[in-house]
Amino acid sequence: MTELRKLGTSDLRIFPFALGGNVFGWTSDEKQSFAVLDAYAAAGGNFVDTADTYSSWVPGHEGGESETVLGNWVASRGNRSEVLVATKVGRHPRYQGLSAETIRAGAEESLRRLGTDYIDLYYTHFDDLSVPVEEIITALDGLVKDGKVRAIAASNIGPDRLAASLAFSEREGLARYAALQPRYNLVSRDTYEGALQDTAARYGLSAVPYSALASGFLTGKYRPGTEVRSARAAGAGTYLGTERGAKVLDALDRIAGARGAEPATVALAWLAAQPTVVAPLASARTPEQLPALLAATELELTAEELGDLTAASA
Repeated sequence: MTELRKLGTSDLRIFPFALGGNVFGWTSDEKQSFAVLDAYAAAGGNFVDTADTYSSWVPGHEGGESETVLGNWVASRGNRSEVLVATKVGRHPRYQGLSAETIRAGAEESLRRLGTDYIDLYYTHFDDLSVPVEEIITALDGLVKDGKVRAIAASNIGPDRLAASLAFSEREGLARYAALQPRYNLVSRDTYEGALQDTAARYGLSAVPYSALASGFLTGKYRPGTEVRSARAAGAGTYLGTERGAKVLDALDRIAGARGAEPATVALAWLAAQPTVVAPLASARTPEQLPALLAATELELTAEELGDLTAASA
């Protein structure tokens, strides 16, 4: 049984691979999403990530489709106490930004769609520079005090605003961010490594990186001259033809071959070994895509393998 890990300064204990819910109700319909969630739970997984805006970008969708699917699954399985639900506020078409009013209203709507009376981990989806950190933290603290949120976190935030938020929480004795969700993977390291990672480490935050497989590029299925029919093909395609992308794929192929693993497994194992990271985050459209992702929780790369991947991705 895979050991659960403590999430930052919170009392949440999470499976070391977080299942992304952005595909639920989008490229994975409810039946297929249920099958993915069932397989993840059967493997010991307990940490599912969604957001109020998923999947508002799809014509005819209004946002909240993923939360609704996840809520329906939890209700049908009767397993709310066994699942840690993470969702986000600030990008829903009707609840844009991070004003106190938006945070409170967005939380109520997420609770309704999820069919629950509490959210385990509540993220600010993107920082809103027009709102003082004091207003954001105070609003989030109110949700914690009301029992509607267990722990709070931030995604897509700069190091200065993150540090200011944490300092305010400590000074005023309010809820403080326990986790951070940055964009971070083998071909996208610059956003997190450096000041942001240092700030997370200094304050004891856990990182749960999104885009852990770079829109599927790090699975190895996207190659020059190969056409893949996928909603994410354009995103993965940005790494094709780049020197970094080619070097990373070569290193992944070499290590995966030697270890009898999938490239995706190796890519996630590298990410899981980085400072502050407690659980890489990735999604699966079908149950068949899950084993390679889950295998990363059992694959411990050697110092030499980690060094090779780090050098290839520099």
